[in-house]
Amino acid sequence: MELDDTRVIAVAITEDGVVHARAQAAVESGIEAAARAALKQLQPSGEVEHFGFASSIPNDDATAAIVAIRQPLTVTTASIASGTAATVAESWIGAAQGAGHVALFSVGDRTSGGFVRDGQPILGARGRAGAVGWMALNPVEREDYRKIGCLEAEVAASGIVRRLIWRIKAGDRSEVQDAVDNELSTITMAHILDAARKGDGVSISVIRDTAKYMGMAAANIAALADPEVLVLGGLMASAADLLLEPVRLEISRRLPRAMLDGLSIVAATLGDDAAAIGAARIATTHP
Repeated sequence: MELDDTRVIAVAITEDGVVHARAQAAVESGIEAAARAALKQLQPSGEVEHFGFASSIPNDDATAAIVAIRQPLTVTTASIASGTAATVAESWIGAAQGAGHVALFSVGDRTSGGFVRDGQPILGARGRAGAVGWMALNPVEREDYRKIGCLEAEVAASGIVRRLIWRIKAGDRSEVQDAVDNELSTITMAHILDAARKGDGVSISVIRDTAKYMGMAAANIAALADPEVLVLGGLMASAADLLLEPVRLEISRRLPRAMLDGLSIVAATLGDDAAAIGAARIATTHP
């Protein structure tokens, strides 16, 4: 199970990684209620032997929800950060299958990362390894950087939308304005991606700026972790037609040839289920 700000995803899988069932519930009446709703939908067949939790929101609500759900369970359980869980999943049955040294960088509503070394997840002293959203890539100090981190403020969906709105308010004309009838507060990431694919110059420019930040961050991650495989997830996989090659190009500009020659850069393949799958895997191997 993965818990985040807006939804809970639960999967039932076998020990060899076959997903037999999937459920999702929106966080409307609290995280715990959503988690219980997802479990009720899931209805896994057979006996559950292990239960893993992943969370992208390290706050009291998520912790309380996990405690409440796991308390009556008699099976082995484990809890881990979403980025680390997704990295475990991708190195197990996903884009980096079989690799012993893997780093993951994913961007969506939030940013996340994770590391696997010698086949084992790196958790950090307090379980926060892979908190890449706090990477500082801009010398300017801003209030949103202090709240959610510089990288997350720039490349997560809300930051990309904000950047487009800034451009429109500065006088640039975008087709996105027509799509939302000039109601700028209703602009979503999907509007920007759609407009960029249709050739909207402002949207394309915003995507290029975002890819530069993403590529810089990915290069830093690769330089620090020295992985065999760098997995790019979230928007870099789901909107690979717009982002994957520009990010790869930026990485190539930031790393020396010796590092690039031994590095495989791939798009994630497990999508939104990656963290839930990885949590289940962790529960079976590191209860």
